[in-house]
Amino acid sequence: MELHWQKSSFSADTGSCIEIAEQGDRIFLRESDDPEVVVRTTRRKLRAFLEGAKAGEFDRFTT
Repeated sequence: MELHWQKSSFSADTGSCIEIAEQGDRIFLRESDDPEVVVRTTRRKLRAFLEGAKAGEFDRFTT
């Protein structure tokens, strides 16, 4: 399976970033510093996570 990895243009000045790829309904995430480790999820689950993060659902985990 060959994936087309993309990263944000905001990360152009830094060496580390999160890259994302898609294949059908599956979403793949990896850190550019360690590209062998890939996390797989679905569009629905990623959307729910991002909406929760934007709403502050995970704020209690910050120090």
